[in-house]
Amino acid sequence: MFQVSRENIFYMQCYIENKECSLIINSGNCVNVASTIVVSKLDLCIVKHTIPYRLQWLNNSDEVKVTKYVVVLFSIGKYVDEVLCDVVPIQMSHILLGRP
Repeated sequence: MFQVSRENIFYMQCYIENKECSLIINSGNCVNVASTIVVSKLDLCIVKHTIPYRLQWLNNSDEVKVTKYVVVLFSIGKYVDEVLCDVVPIQMSHILLGRP
């Protein structure tokens, strides 16, 4: 017996500090990440990871060392939430959220 893996991917716009940003929710992903671009443009407060780690799936290039994270307060319509995101150089979206 086997299980079929199902992934749902949602692409939408959200607001971070009253700026429109792109957001992808991917149920097959287990990490929350914020792009280095949105972090620098919105001057979000960066915190250093106490234990850095590596991600390989984000880019076609070599693995990415994750050394920083940021707390992102975002809104979608009337829904408002705060999420902890690792800061990595991605280009597909400003924010990429995985399953909780």
